[in-house]
Amino acid sequence: MTAQTGTRRGGVELNGSAGTEAVISVSGLVKRYGDVEAVRGIDFEVARGETFGFLGPNGAGKTTTIKILCTLAEATSGTAMVAGYNAATSRDAVRRNIGLVFQDTTLDTYLTAEQNLRFHAELYGVPKPAVMPRMRQVMDMVGLWDRKDSLVSTYSGGMQRRLEIARGLLHAPHVLFLDEPTVGLDPQTRSSIWAYINDLKTREDITIFLTTHYMDEAEHCDRIAIIDHGKIVAIDTPEALKASIGKDRVQIHTADDQAAIAELHQNFGLDAAIHEGAVTFSVAAGEQFVPRLFSEFSIPIKSVSVSRPSLDDVFMSYTGTTIRDAEGGAGNEFMRNMHRMRTGGRR
Repeated sequence: MTAQTGTRRGGVELNGSAGTEAVISVSGLVKRYGDVEAVRGIDFEVARGETFGFLGPNGAGKTTTIKILCTLAEATSGTAMVAGYNAATSRDAVRRNIGLVFQDTTLDTYLTAEQNLRFHAELYGVPKPAVMPRMRQVMDMVGLWDRKDSLVSTYSGGMQRRLEIARGLLHAPHVLFLDEPTVGLDPQTRSSIWAYINDLKTREDITIFLTTHYMDEAEHCDRIAIIDHGKIVAIDTPEALKASIGKDRVQIHTADDQAAIAELHQNFGLDAAIHEGAVTFSVAAGEQFVPRLFSEFSIPIKSVSVSRPSLDDVFMSYTGTTIRDAEGGAGNEFMRNMHRMRTGGRR
């Protein structure tokens, strides 16, 4: 992929791949930390104008990948192209063409919102005549213009996240990276953040790459890559991924869950397992199957629930576990391994 000629966006002169189909192209990407392989040879492309999501539990490799794409970490092997530039060999060019919002705030809370944005504009070389109009534009976009003179320390967590999104947009990037953009926020604030992000797509010619472990956030994406243990196990639109499952999810609580799992396999030909504290299995036409279950099942059923295929079902279908279960298992084990490496084996 080659860099295209410069374009002007939001009063800022930029170079990049505005004329190419793939704004992000990743091939054979691997990242190792000692014996821990955080990213295990992944390949994907992101088209211009897409909202592309990395969905997976903590420790799956999402943040490591985004750090490589944003030039904050070096890949062990493989290539990553962003806006027409190689993230390993053209770091400055990549950084000029991206905006970045990490899950942990990097704002200077002792400065005002305007001071934070002006400092960012200076770092990115935004022409002085363009700074105030662009600042007004992005702060209006996230509903913070009337608080531009307030210290960031007086902002709520949701307001700080909105300000970080505005800052990431200030220099008119081609790609906006959002790493767990609503983690730690209450449901109402998460919803409002997504309203601003969706509105952003109607105002800016921009590609959005986000990581998340929230299923409802993944629904906002044009396409999703499900990543688990450092490998991409599926990529498609949310609807196509759910359609690929084709079965309903049934969860039951019984008097003897292990015996229930054995009977489901032996008498009904169903593979079941304990997920989220319930016996869980997939079956076509779940609502029609439940009456048969009650009439033919020998083990008393305490409760039953049936749900249409969701992204959590997709994740379970491809990985063998739900994302919540993975959060408490493999993800934590990865973090423990990383901690032991960084501390020389100390626990």
